[in-house]
Amino acid sequence: MNNPIKRCHWPGTDELYVKYHDEEWGKPTHDDAVLFEFLILEAAQAGLSWITILRRRENYRKAFAGFDYKKIAQFDDGDVQRLLNDAGIIRNRLKIAAAISSAKLFMELQKEFGSFNKYLYSFMPEGKPVNNTSGSTPVSTPISDAISKDMKKRGFKFFGTVICYAFMQAVGMVNDHIPECSFK
Repeated sequence: MNNPIKRCHWPGTDELYVKYHDEEWGKPTHDDAVLFEFLILEAAQAGLSWITILRRRENYRKAFAGFDYKKIAQFDDGDVQRLLNDAGIIRNRLKIAAAISSAKLFMELQKEFGSFNKYLYSFMPEGKPVNNTSGSTPVSTPISDAISKDMKKRGFKFFGTVICYAFMQAVGMVNDHIPECSFK
């Protein structure tokens, strides 16, 4: 007897959301390049819905040099103007400036900790992802509070505890798939 596929309810029937849920959300990644991509995307999402950013992800990839943090750290006023004129992304000067600043800060954390991944997992219990089996999904936790507070102290913008928790979900630092989800 075949078991029907079950998934979390939040992606609904939107194909892009379903693909993101099934293939990425909650799956641990330790790749600094992927972590940086989500750092930029989650910060862009502040005040907006995730699907808004997900639909623009490829535009962000093109506009932000394939999410190459070394290149983004070198962006200048001309790049800021180019980005402000790019209808494919969220054209918010503060978010654009934050992305450029984040690239520089990201590299500082890599230098200090050996990788951004090592920095992030220094906050995790036993350095491992958390599997949430409570059946409820919080919007923040003491861990996201601590990471957000530390990153803000280091100069990161648009990375409050709620955005931090969404980032943690996206990159699999926490698994919030419902217990019956086939993709957990």
